[in-house]
Amino acid sequence: MSIATQTPQQVLETVFGYPAFRGEQQAIIEHVVGGGDALVLMPTGGGKSLCYQIPALVREGVGVVISPLIALMKDQVDALAAVGARAEFLNSTQSPDERRRVEQALLAGEVDLLYLAPERVTVPATGQLLDRLNVALFAIDEAHCVSQWGHDFRPDYLALSMLHERWPSIPRIALTATATQATADEIVARLDLGAARRFTASFDRPNIQYRIEAKNQPVQQLLQLIRSEHPGDAGIVYCLSRASVEKTATALAEQGIPALPYHAGLDARVRADHQSRFLREEGIVMVATIAFGMGIDKPDVRFVAHLDLPKSVEGYYQETGRAGRDGLPSTAWLAYGLQDVVQLRQMMDRNEGDAAYKRRQSQLLDAMLALCETVECRRVQLLAYFGQSLGVDRCGNCDTCLAPPESWDGTVPAQKLLSTVVRLDRERRQRYGAGQLIDILTGKRTPRVEQLGHDSLSTFGIGDDLNDQEWRGVVRQLLAQGLLAVHGDGYGTLVITEASAAVLKGEREVRLRREPKRAPRSSRRSAPADLPSEAAPLFERLRSWRAATARELGAPAYIVFGDATLRGIALTEPSSLGELGEISGVGAKKLEQYGEAVLAIVRGEEPPALPDGAGAASEDSGAPSSGPADRSRGASGARAGVRGGASRSGPPVAAAEPPPFFDEPPPEDEPPPPDDW
Repeated sequence: MSIATQTPQQVLETVFGYPAFRGEQQAIIEHVVGGGDALVLMPTGGGKSLCYQIPALVREGVGVVISPLIALMKDQVDALAAVGARAEFLNSTQSPDERRRVEQALLAGEVDLLYLAPERVTVPATGQLLDRLNVALFAIDEAHCVSQWGHDFRPDYLALSMLHERWPSIPRIALTATATQATADEIVARLDLGAARRFTASFDRPNIQYRIEAKNQPVQQLLQLIRSEHPGDAGIVYCLSRASVEKTATALAEQGIPALPYHAGLDARVRADHQSRFLREEGIVMVATIAFGMGIDKPDVRFVAHLDLPKSVEGYYQETGRAGRDGLPSTAWLAYGLQDVVQLRQMMDRNEGDAAYKRRQSQLLDAMLALCETVECRRVQLLAYFGQSLGVDRCGNCDTCLAPPESWDGTVPAQKLLSTVVRLDRERRQRYGAGQLIDILTGKRTPRVEQLGHDSLSTFGIGDDLNDQEWRGVVRQLLAQGLLAVHGDGYGTLVITEASAAVLKGEREVRLRREPKRAPRSSRRSAPADLPSEAAPLFERLRSWRAATARELGAPAYIVFGDATLRGIALTEPSSLGELGEISGVGAKKLEQYGEAVLAIVRGEEPPALPDGAGAASEDSGAPSSGPADRSRGASGARAGVRGGASRSGPPVAAAEPPPFFDEPPPEDEPPPPDDW
């Protein structure tokens, strides 16, 4: 039976190895298979890819996937090849001969899914090629990149409305993991998806524990997190600047943590090498700016840490969502301090955007600050930002639920601080940053205080009931509440706002958050949580075999099997191929390729060598390992979905020598990665 004659449920089981759809996957897939357009809002790890991969396999023709990062296309194609699907990509990393091979395969009807960057879709030669194909659907991944207000804006996404104009009868599915109602409306408008059906899954990621704590020696705090909770785990650490990335990666490496830097200032080959190592090796910690992460399909990232404050809740959610894609317990940790707020406000003031843009960016930051300073459940507030409800008041898996912070009346300290700002301005025509204000309030006779005569201010020493760290918390929270602002002079000086007057007059109470004392967390094993102790040795043997197999194939370990599948094997200890095939994540092709080896490991025996021809990638990391016919080769009756080299869309298009669509110098398929500095 060919894949094209199977139902979506059969493809799910025989090709991908999953027993059932999750959430709205089935409704989305059936809608697109039926020819409908769709906008899909679904969190990272929710199974977005299946929503276009299965329709592309079931419908006649080739599914065209528009993906923003060419560096990840090979891994996406290899992952599909590993389950027996015939996938290819066309981008500027390929030689003319390789591009011609792909074109021939497309014209012969031997490709199920084709990956293109948005920049390449608009090239005239690409349109000519697509005109000659039987296109099953267009999938626009990471669709939030079309939003000009968004954190990942890519101008070339704006041109993708031409898909509907040029090929109006071909269904389109746009997908993103991060979108407020406003962003979703912008996606619909800019991609001409007005008639598309909207599907919105819950944005809740219950396996991720959200934690935000005051920044105090952040690298040491990060080391404590890794050593006590995530030894040997893969993780991502986000920093605001390139310099901070380099410094942090070096500090971790000096402490024995296998850490690599990633930012837009690195040579493209270095970035590609570090990304490849992160995907293929276990236990790598990637320290990066926001240039890294979008489209990374590594399911076993156990933690995402932020050493600097993200600019928006959307960015924070997108970045933390890269943890725990496999559904196993993971951590989203953020160290947040006063200087973060000052620095981001200064960056906004220096931005060349118009007033409306700056106002929108300020609103986004305000929402992020509110999430940091809340005394309520973080998950409840995070979901509320995206217009969703958890259904309960507390999730039980965030820091404010596990160790609820106290709220205290900070009106008097706020009045003391604001009064100092006012007196400096009115009496001296001076403005200062938080450090000098705190020295005045705590009565420190520093050389600078004495030189400037600040010890003669009436507010000098009136705040000695709080220490420096507590005062910095007050300043930070007043900034978050809009009772203080950063002046646009570029020096980080502080000024009052219109809302400050009510506090100074005693007409408004100021409630502040007091950080709870956090007990040290105990170290844990890198095996998944809740794995019985008797199953742990088998799980570790399976991981070792997977790592060796992935190295032999030149592929990321997750392409062999994910942690969740290895966990299922360790728990059930299958004794036959039939039993192994019942485990989630074991499809027919993987059962054929790896089944005997896995069963040998379960029995405690040495696993046999891989069968000839097995492999997700070639020795040349720049191109797929074989032609599409080779990728679908080698399946037996155990795998119902593999066809030979024949087209599933009727007689193939005449495969005469195609015009050399890509013989000209290829366009750049993507801009340099985004960076803040």
